Amino acid sequence: MSAFNTCFFERYALETLKRCLGREYYGLVNRDRPDLQSPDGKTWGIEVTRAMEESKKAAGEMIADMTGLTDMEADRGDMEQLISSGYGYGLNVGHSIGANESRYWSMAKPLKRILESKVWKMTNGFYGNFDHTGLYVFCKDALSSADIEGAWRKVMELQRYHDLRYGLLYLSEVSILHVCNLNEDLSDGYRVADIQIPPELRRKLYQSAFRKEKQ
Repeated sequence: MSAFNTCFFERYALETLKRCLGREYYGLVNRDRPDLQSPDGKTWGIEVTRAMEESKKAAGEMIADMTGLTDMEADRGDMEQLISSGYGYGLNVGHSIGANESRYWSMAKPLKRILESKVWKMTNGFYGNFDHTGLYVFCKDALSSADIEGAWRKVMELQRYHDLRYGLLYLSEVSILHVCNLNEDLSDGYRVADIQIPPELRRKLYQSAFRKEKQ
């Protein structure tokens, strides 16, 4: 199985949460319904998804960006790794993504539609009942402040009258993670926290997620 299957992105999300937000996320494991959760099946539950153009090219470009490398920086091993995975657009190696990854990324939807779908599943109990919940969304395109505000407002509006709801919305651009607090009363003191992800950190996230597949 390719290291760039659906679980790769879930592991990349987990590594991002651990390195950017700290110890609270260290114990999470990669399962299903939701994708990231605490071993007790009760404390933490985070669903991982993606909102981007539905195309192989867009998927390949995003994977290349996630490596934290530029064309000039990529060494032979990096190039061979990307080629063998079937991803290559961002590093100009001329390969398209494989069949399994193509099916996965073809399910990607624009942000509004994917939020509506994931909130509906949460409020209807599809992901279970956890003490702390989150929705992690990979976003290839740059988000404006209006886009970010529109996203968290949309989620809060959709889930307002439901008992099961997301507490946090993570909007993950390649170089920045936006953490949106979905509590009505803002008891945690912030609505959106922006955390930079420089190329050297992206490189570590990418390699860590890739190594865990090999294990």
